[in-house]
Amino acid sequence: MKETRFFYVPDADQQQELPTAEAMHAMRVLRLKSGDELFLMDGVGNYYRAVVTIAATHNCYYDIVERLPQTPQWQGHIHLAIAPTKVLDRIEWMVEKATEVGVDEITFFHSKFSERKLLKTTRLEKIAISAMKQSHKAWKPVIHEIISFKDLISSPVEGRKYIAHCYEEIPRISLFEELQALDKTAAESVTVLIGPEGDFSIDEVQMALEAGYQSVHLGNSRLRTETAGLMAVTMMQLSKQ
Repeated sequence: MKETRFFYVPDADQQQELPTAEAMHAMRVLRLKSGDELFLMDGVGNYYRAVVTIAATHNCYYDIVERLPQTPQWQGHIHLAIAPTKVLDRIEWMVEKATEVGVDEITFFHSKFSERKLLKTTRLEKIAISAMKQSHKAWKPVIHEIISFKDLISSPVEGRKYIAHCYEEIPRISLFEELQALDKTAAESVTVLIGPEGDFSIDEVQMALEAGYQSVHLGNSRLRTETAGLMAVTMMQLSKQ
């Protein structure tokens, strides 16, 4: 069976040339030639069946043969807000796996106990695009630049919103049980906040509760930040299928 070749091309139906990075892969790695078939993904729900028209050393032009709108694999909007880890490799892993599982939006923030307050999202975007192509996801997650915790919780958020933390003195409910009880057919947005390696401060949890967030836990195990983020995305994903 011939391998299906996917390329990420924003606004694919409004242009006829692969972006530079995708063209280099098509020409130098896959060695595509005029007449070869390829599939384009625009990251907002569409595939396009196309054929190569001109294959040059650094450029690859195409004609679209067919637009193939995709059906969402989950209902509603899945939003993870997470404090990045000190070791960047771990948050890169989380972005890759969350994209493969299925997530619509990732927001990074720094809070009181954060060990990383700066984050460049350029590499994370590339990782998300690669994971999107690998897992054949028709939607690319929106990845936001890092903001402060105060700015995050003061921003308007639609739908259900939760903060996961480890303070036993603050009543918590199971995120998974809470999500499982929701109407699966409702296209509702869900946002989950995951704190840094030192957790949120207790004052930050109280601030979130005052802003309308519900207090939750992710189970009995104590999880690393990136594992907790992936677990939260998986729970949201399961509740929306």
